[in-house]
Amino acid sequence: MTSTKIFTLSEIHQRTSRGECLVIHRNKVYDVAPFVRMHPGGEQMIKQRAGQDITRTLESAPHRHSANAYRWLEQYYIGDLRGENHTQGQSLRKRETRSEDHYDPLSYELKCKTVDPKNDLVDWSKPLLWQVGHLKERYDEWVHQPVDRPIRLFYSDFVEACSKTAWYMVPLVWIPVIFFLCWRGSNLLSQDYNLYSSEFSAPVYRFLFPCCFVMGMFTWSFLEYSIHRFVFHMTPPANNYYLIAVHFMLHGQHHKSPYDDSRLVFPPVPASMVAGLFYGLLWFMLPEGIAVSLFVGGLTGYLIYDLVHYYLHYGSPHKGTYLYDMKAYHVKHHFEHQKSGFGITSKFWDYPFSTLIPEETFDEQQ
Repeated sequence: MTSTKIFTLSEIHQRTSRGECLVIHRNKVYDVAPFVRMHPGGEQMIKQRAGQDITRTLESAPHRHSANAYRWLEQYYIGDLRGENHTQGQSLRKRETRSEDHYDPLSYELKCKTVDPKNDLVDWSKPLLWQVGHLKERYDEWVHQPVDRPIRLFYSDFVEACSKTAWYMVPLVWIPVIFFLCWRGSNLLSQDYNLYSSEFSAPVYRFLFPCCFVMGMFTWSFLEYSIHRFVFHMTPPANNYYLIAVHFMLHGQHHKSPYDDSRLVFPPVPASMVAGLFYGLLWFMLPEGIAVSLFVGGLTGYLIYDLVHYYLHYGSPHKGTYLYDMKAYHVKHHFEHQKSGFGITSKFWDYPFSTLIPEETFDEQQ
C-alpha cells in the first residue's frame, strides 16, 4: 500500500514557480493542470491561483461549486499539505460558511463519492455499454457523476473506432456537402416551375433560397433543443436493460465522461444516416428546390452546433464574450443542472420551455 505524499508550502511554491499548477483545498494538494483548459471561468482563473488555498473561493457565495465539481476535483489529488496553521484555518472557514444560507461545505464529502475506478459500479477495463443496463435504479445517479477518463463502448475494435471521431472530421466531411447543396438549391430555385401541382402553380425564384436556408437553420435550433431534452435526457426505465444501454450510447456516456474528446462530436457515418432520413422526409413532402434549401440550412445549423459543442468543452473563450457565457452555462448543465439548460449554441428555446438555468455568477473573482 502506497503512503500519502506530504507537501510543504515551500515545495508547492517551488513547483508552481516552475510552471506546474498545484492548488490546496482542505489541506489536500491537487495538480489541476489537466483541467486548466476545461475550466468554465477560463485558464487564468486557475493559473492565477496556482500555489494557493482555494477553499474559500470554492465554498463561499457567489462561487459555490456543485457536489460534482468537488467530486471531479478529487481526480487530481496528489497528496496532503503539512502545516501548523491549516487546522485552525479550516475550523474558521467552517464557522464562516455555516452562517451563509445554512450552507455547510464540509458536508460535500458525504454527498460526493471519491473517484475510484477500481471500486466503481462498473468494470472500467471492459466495454461499458454492456454493463450499464445492470445498474438499474442506480444508473441515473451514476451516469451524472462525471469522471475525467476515456470510455470504451464496444468489444469490437472496428465498431469502437466508428463510434469515435476527431472534431476536425466534421467540417472536413460536411462543408463540401453544404457547398454543393447550396449550389444545388440555389439553382433549383432559380427556375420557374410548378410549386404545388400542374393545376395550381406559382413561380419560384432564386431569392427564396436564403429565406429557406435561414428557416432550415431555425428549424435545426428547435431540433437541437428537442433532441437534447426529450431524447438524450430521457430517463430510461430502471428495469429495462436495453433502453438504459441505448441512452448511454446516445448521450449518457457523454455525461459520464464530458471531456472525452473523441466523443464530443457526432461521427460522420451515423450522422449521414440520420441526415439521410431528414432529407428523404423533406424531399417527399416538398418540391426538391425548397427541400434542398431547407435541408442545407439545417445541416449548416448542425455543423455549427457540433463545432460549438466541442469548443464549449475544450475551448478557452475570453471573459465577457458570448461563447464564454455559453461555456459556463453548458458546464453548469453537466455538473449541476442536468434537467435544464438544454440549449448548446444558444439559450433561445430554454426561455419559452422554462428550462433556463438560473443566472448565477461563475467564479468571476479576479
